[in-house]
Amino acid sequence: MCGLVGLRFSKHLNHFWQIELPLRSAIRSLCAFVLASAASSALALDLSVVVNPADPELSEGLVGASLLANLPEEADQTGQEILAAAQADYGRLISVLYDAGYIGPQVSILLDGREAASIPSVRAPAQVRSARILVQPGQTFQFGNTTVAPRAAGTVLPGEFATGALARTSVIRDAANAARDAWRDLGHAKAEVTAQKITARHNTRVLDVALGLDPGPKLRFGDLAVSGETSVRPDRIRAIAGLPVGETFSPAALRLSQNRLQRTGTFQSAALIEADEPNGDQLPISAQVTDRLPRSFGFGAEISTEDGLTLSGHWQHRNLLGGAERLRFDAEVSGIGGSDGIDVGLELRFDKPAVRGPDVDYYAFGKIDRLDERHFAANRLVLETGLINKKPRAYTYSYGVGLVYAEATDAFGDRDYLLFTLPATATYDKRDDPLDSRSGSYAELSITPFLAIDGADDGLRTTLDIRHFRPVGDRVTLAFRGQVGSLVGPALSEVPVDFAFYSGGGGTVRGFPYQSMGVTTGGGDIVGGRSFLNLSSELRVKTGDRLSVVGFVDAGYIGSETFPDGSSGDWHTGAGFGVRYDTGVGPIRVDVAKPLSGPSDTSGFEVYIGIGQAF
Repeated sequence: MCGLVGLRFSKHLNHFWQIELPLRSAIRSLCAFVLASAASSALALDLSVVVNPADPELSEGLVGASLLANLPEEADQTGQEILAAAQADYGRLISVLYDAGYIGPQVSILLDGREAASIPSVRAPAQVRSARILVQPGQTFQFGNTTVAPRAAGTVLPGEFATGALARTSVIRDAANAARDAWRDLGHAKAEVTAQKITARHNTRVLDVALGLDPGPKLRFGDLAVSGETSVRPDRIRAIAGLPVGETFSPAALRLSQNRLQRTGTFQSAALIEADEPNGDQLPISAQVTDRLPRSFGFGAEISTEDGLTLSGHWQHRNLLGGAERLRFDAEVSGIGGSDGIDVGLELRFDKPAVRGPDVDYYAFGKIDRLDERHFAANRLVLETGLINKKPRAYTYSYGVGLVYAEATDAFGDRDYLLFTLPATATYDKRDDPLDSRSGSYAELSITPFLAIDGADDGLRTTLDIRHFRPVGDRVTLAFRGQVGSLVGPALSEVPVDFAFYSGGGGTVRGFPYQSMGVTTGGGDIVGGRSFLNLSSELRVKTGDRLSVVGFVDAGYIGSETFPDGSSGDWHTGAGFGVRYDTGVGPIRVDVAKPLSGPSDTSGFEVYIGIGQAF
């Protein structure tokens, strides 16, 4: 009779279900099903981990390393699977104990009361109901005599690898790796640890460690062979990588060459592999590369209560001519449903890597757009070509020549102009993640001299953008941004409208409509200024695995003087809060901002939705 059935199933906790079946006929008809379910649930593992003496931190590390403790809860495990996990756990748990400084620990793993190590794997039980992991860590040891020989000049061993420090196995590994890497940095690519002598003196709880190395011969880079599924020509892969063939082997140079291949965006994977054996005094290197899909497209969207909807899309080819050349077409429509007009822009860009050595790329682009902004309108054609120099250690420089033609209208009337430009930019980027930075810094200096061919005056436009990110604990980030701009040369009434400075919107002072803040003319109209200053700060707090909240304050200034000294313009400030949801490729951003002060109406508020942090 199955009138009351109790089902126990849990790996860590026991749950008890009761099913009432009052009718005898129902019991008979369902009894087989219920008993089958009970038998299946009985296979679930009841696990306990006991550390004596109790140490919560050590227990947490043991549970995290244990295969038994991390078997999937949603599926019943066979006895063979549980036995295999238990027998593998001995070594895994002892490794955790050694790394915590415990030498000579005792680990017992009981499966239904039997020591797992004594059960032959070919005679595993059909099922296991309970498992107990019993750990006696013993006593911690300290390092005694520690030696590494021979050492390369400049070898820096871990500070923890010293007499009196906690004797952790990870520190021994780190010391061995540091000693080997020091030899590799000097060109001894095949340096390796060939001997280790570890002596435990249990009476004094001291561990003596002696490591011996064989530096091997000093080697030079050999030829770079290319393999893998790629449509990029081998000669172009070698040119992009820029491996210094014939020069002394260097791990840093090898990493740099690999990074050059990866940063093209053409390859799904790109790895430079050292040969197992040198060829004389040269070490051959193999480039193993796999192409990404040559063609791709994407789209984006951002919405603001005042500025309306912005839609953008792009199509690109990552290997246009077989040399990792990139061709990209971008289109954007903004201001849909906004208070101003609709802006439309089209851009075509071509990039070719490694045109003057591995770190210099060539670029060319053309852009045509229609700008219908709050305080000006313009039809523009922009052409530009130049070089991008990507230096190691996060430095990038670009310089080129260009033409700008515009038919523009602002408060000063209609103007047509044609400018010859010499744009130059220097960038420093040490952020941990450009889309969601938690640490590091970023700076960009842009200098654009322009010569008026027709309809304007000569001038110089300069901008500086500095950002810094500082983590506070694991969940809080402080973010700061400062922007400054200056335009020298033309009088205010002669400034090219697309070279003038405006403020307001998601990239400057949130709470004000996009490019709504400028310089007020004598007639009460607003035009772009010749100087610009913006300060922004954010407090970002992670509240869950994917969700964060943000509070921010922005301040901006636009002036008619050539450098922002506060003599002719007004400050305007805004503040607000937002939420971020991490998608894995960048956070979705929702910000609500209100103006705090300024020369215009401060009674409203703005909502911004986009992808990525505001800065």
